[in-house]
Amino acid sequence: MKLEDFQLELTQLRNAMPVWHGRVDARQWRMACQQVRDKGGRLVALWASDNRDRGEAFSVHAALTVQSGLLVITLLLDGESFPDVSDIFPGAMRMQRAVYDLFGVQAGNAVDQRKWLRHAAWPADVFPLRKDVAGSSKFQVPSSKLQPARQYLEPGTLNLEPGTEQTDDYPFVRVEGERVHEIPVGPVHAGTIEPGHFRFSVVGEGVLRLEERLGYKHKGIEKRFESMTLAEGAKLAGRVSGDSTVAYAWAYAMAVESACGMTPPPRALWLRALLLERERVGQHLWDLGFLGNDAGLAFGLAQFSRLREDWLRVSQTLFGHRYLMDAIVPGGVARDIDAHGVVRIRDEISAVGKAVAVLKNIYEDHAGLQDRFIACGRVKPDLADRLGLTGLAGRASGVAWDLRAQFPPVPYDNFDTRMATHRNGDVAARVTVRFEEIAESLRLIGLILTGLPAGDIIAPVPDAPENAFGIGWVEGWRGEVLIALETGAGNRIRRLHPHDPSWQNWPLLERAVLGNIVPDFPLINKSFNLSYSGHDL
Repeated sequence: MKLEDFQLELTQLRNAMPVWHGRVDARQWRMACQQVRDKGGRLVALWASDNRDRGEAFSVHAALTVQSGLLVITLLLDGESFPDVSDIFPGAMRMQRAVYDLFGVQAGNAVDQRKWLRHAAWPADVFPLRKDVAGSSKFQVPSSKLQPARQYLEPGTLNLEPGTEQTDDYPFVRVEGERVHEIPVGPVHAGTIEPGHFRFSVVGEGVLRLEERLGYKHKGIEKRFESMTLAEGAKLAGRVSGDSTVAYAWAYAMAVESACGMTPPPRALWLRALLLERERVGQHLWDLGFLGNDAGLAFGLAQFSRLREDWLRVSQTLFGHRYLMDAIVPGGVARDIDAHGVVRIRDEISAVGKAVAVLKNIYEDHAGLQDRFIACGRVKPDLADRLGLTGLAGRASGVAWDLRAQFPPVPYDNFDTRMATHRNGDVAARVTVRFEEIAESLRLIGLILTGLPAGDIIAPVPDAPENAFGIGWVEGWRGEVLIALETGAGNRIRRLHPHDPSWQNWPLLERAVLGNIVPDFPLINKSFNLSYSGHDL
């Protein structure tokens, strides 16, 4: 779809990626979404802002993929409701529910208007991201609304004020029928992982329905950003989802640089790509080990864990952190590599490439693994497209989308990135995509080292104008990460929304498990490996 087809007044943001922004009315809000969907585009993110502190109303925003790049539309609300678009983009449903929990503005006539994030953790008439709710390390509701811990009566019930009770009776969808029963799993799990609840409806071991509920911790990250300067926000951005720290840090830096109208030095951009590919390889090594283990091959976990540990140690030595935290900052990067570091990485990628090739053959020839992987947890391409599956899971189901190939920023525009795609959409396909992406990332790292330009690694970031708008859009290992930034006075963050691809993909996990048996759920779940933390802000 061409931008002129929208008949909107659009502003092209100064950005490392092609991004346009425009304001719409309620009719245009739905019309733009429908036009994008009709032309094969997708919803990347949907979020809201409270503008009453600057004399305006609430607004909702949607980031949409178009042929030319990313289209961000903003609807200024007349009241506290906005048009539902979940019939156009099913993935919008939970985003719209989260908007209501946080801002109190609702998608009118939406089929599902259940609360999503609140969990009775704050009073029903308090909306944490409104500007009249005080912020700190976590948001603060008025003291009159809170009671001491002894007022907790029973799980899910909180006595908020004398004589009142607030229950958390979430209305899960019930499956009726002979021999149907429910298996509740979580939110507290046996492993050291984030909380999430999975409600299985089963007959015997066969899964008829899975319904998830997330958002149990709600750390208050978006509210915390509002107390920070642009420089301070970089550290928090890299910790939204710890396994994607490079993707989030780069997206944040890109948003700040867009708002401030500056471009980092070329060497910094090449080093960012090096870090991003290191993050991708490290995570794929980890996942492949656990996928083998979940299917009964402990040898796979042992070998991939060894490779990943060596990979992380090199990251610690060369860049100061095993997971590469705080290596990317607005204006550039905080760490450089010398000639010795280049040699060290070249030796590393050669050794890892050979080892992974051997393990790939072992996985493909192992009858037990293939029996568990093939046809397990399948998401067909038509369903993946209709529901908006993205990232590596989407590519395993025929959704050919990778920002490094479609809209390559520097330095990816110097390379012909090979996108790994398959159509089977099962665990086997998602495993294959991981193997192929490791090989491609190792190739890209070699090209980055060869072409790495000389020069500075950071440039001064000028103060941002008040009420500037910036977008960061980066292809992380799990999928595309988006950061939307609005600046305030004094070079501070007025509003920041980080969006993880897991928002789109969690609902697809519910569909992938249908028709499988309950014991296969851990394997299917790991093959997606979605983020609780990136979803539970």
